[in-house]
Amino acid sequence: MTSPGAQQQPEPRSAEPAPRPEPAPRPRLVFKDPFEQQTSDDTDRGWGDASGERGLDWYRSQRPPHHGEK
Repeated sequence: MTSPGAQQQPEPRSAEPAPRPEPAPRPRLVFKDPFEQQTSDDTDRGWGDASGERGLDWYRSQRPPHHGEK
């Protein structure tokens, strides 16, 4: 304890301030256009067609019943 008449001396400060720690880099938000990339279901292979070519027979087999037979 200090006596009532005694003055407290301030602590000596160093000439240079303490170095600040580097802040952690903030994560970057990257927004890409989702339509720039082709998905697998946009291709024939994604729909199960291995050859990639569709002939007239394929189109006739895919014709809906309400279009009738020709």
